[in-house]
Amino acid sequence: MPIRIPSDLPACRVLEQENIFVMTEHRAASQDIRPLKIAIVNLMPTKEVTETQLLRLLGNTPLQIDISLVRMEGHESKNTDTAYLDKFYIPSSELFTRKYDGMIITGAPVEQLDFEEVDYWKELCSIMDYAKKNVYSTLYVCWGAFAGLYHHYGVKKHGLERKMSGIFMNERCVEGEPLLRGFDDTFPIPQSRHTTLYKEDVLACKDLQILAESAEAGVTIIKSNDNREIFMTGHLEYDTLTLAEEYYRDIGKGMKVPLPKNYFPTNNLNRMPTSYWRATAHLFYTNWLNYYVYQQTPFDINSI
Repeated sequence: MPIRIPSDLPACRVLEQENIFVMTEHRAASQDIRPLKIAIVNLMPTKEVTETQLLRLLGNTPLQIDISLVRMEGHESKNTDTAYLDKFYIPSSELFTRKYDGMIITGAPVEQLDFEEVDYWKELCSIMDYAKKNVYSTLYVCWGAFAGLYHHYGVKKHGLERKMSGIFMNERCVEGEPLLRGFDDTFPIPQSRHTTLYKEDVLACKDLQILAESAEAGVTIIKSNDNREIFMTGHLEYDTLTLAEEYYRDIGKGMKVPLPKNYFPTNNLNRMPTSYWRATAHLFYTNWLNYYVYQQTPFDINSI
């Protein structure tokens, strides 16, 4: 089944070319079925790229999904035109008037700042508080995960001496976890961050459970005991060349960043990277939508 998005959203054309099942608003209006309502709080500077990456994964499901893209009102985007945001995004004030089956809060390039120094921090805290009672399941990604863990549970982030960039293998920490159903015993997750979590800090919070960790990247997937919040420190949504583009961008700025690990074949910049996390990404998002959203959210969305 399709994701439901505006027919003129740029991601729509890309996804249709990839044979991802999308449905325009006009066609969706003629169907007698309640779609899942998913809000994406997109904090990434490259809005169109992130939209396409996430919609590609959300579209690989038998469920019809109604997408709302959300922007921060207290932040002026430097990389996306205001006209684009006004056309395709709703402001957070409008978000607060609705209820959603699921929400995704993305990463953001502000992880080296203290949370309170981020210009939209108070607004984001309001969104995270709102989600507690008005969204059935919220998925926090990368910086979004650090922000959610800090705001809701007081789990602090810790700076790394060097940027963690690359593809890192992970192992499940629990058996029978629906979110990881069908996963291989070890599975890859792209990472791109300057901060990390201390495992002991997460274990000290009895309301949280560690689902997966990496020998190199540390704790990578966490959930709340009530299954209403999922935290992932990496970027399963990344395209094949995203890490390469970030690496060349950072080098171009004069930053001293390491070569992404386990990414360029034989660590040769002249060799094209290949994706080996795509199947894991699709399975992760399908499992989240199925087991933690669709099968749990009430049919009457107003009763969330």
